[in-house]
Amino acid sequence: MHNTTNTDHDALISSIARTIKLAPDEIRIIQNLFKLKTFEKGSFFLREGEVCKQVGFIKKGIVRYYINNDGEEKTYGFNRENEFTCNYESVVPQTPSNQAIQVLEDSEIWVISNTGLQEFYSKIKEGERFGRIVIEHVFIQTLKDRNSFYTDSPQLRYEKFIWEHSDLQQRLSQYYIASFVGVKPQSLSRIRKRIALQ
Repeated sequence: MHNTTNTDHDALISSIARTIKLAPDEIRIIQNLFKLKTFEKGSFFLREGEVCKQVGFIKKGIVRYYINNDGEEKTYGFNRENEFTCNYESVVPQTPSNQAIQVLEDSEIWVISNTGLQEFYSKIKEGERFGRIVIEHVFIQTLKDRNSFYTDSPQLRYEKFIWEHSDLQQRLSQYYIASFVGVKPQSLSRIRKRIALQ
């Protein structure tokens, strides 16, 4: 846990304020509700089978979303700095998660508990609207990522990854990128060579 000054919340406050109007007293409430937690590389924001009891906003680091498919991990998404992370399918109904959220770098994440989230909704004038917009955005992205897994070729998935996450290429292992694309690492190498020759 860190001792934090108000300025530490700047990226979080800016992200929320891009979606809803915030009064000065509401900003203070948000600063009190979100606590900064540190996560070591390889640790979990959420394990498979746990009920998701928190929502995070990544100050520093990357997380990946994966499901365990008969012992094989299938990566289907990533979040990085200035993005929210959570399993909304678990946190909203408070049911066990069928996915895991793993931290891929030493990370700092602003965390609000489920109880804090209810307080956010009741005390921030447009809090519920903000929550709905974030959930809709994450839900749509999750559906797009999952649908892409079944409908797009591995090469197209890799090209989309480069387009959407060009800054993450150097920060993610080939294993995780290959898992996201839906191929083995050696097949990813062949896809990359093909694209380089185009």
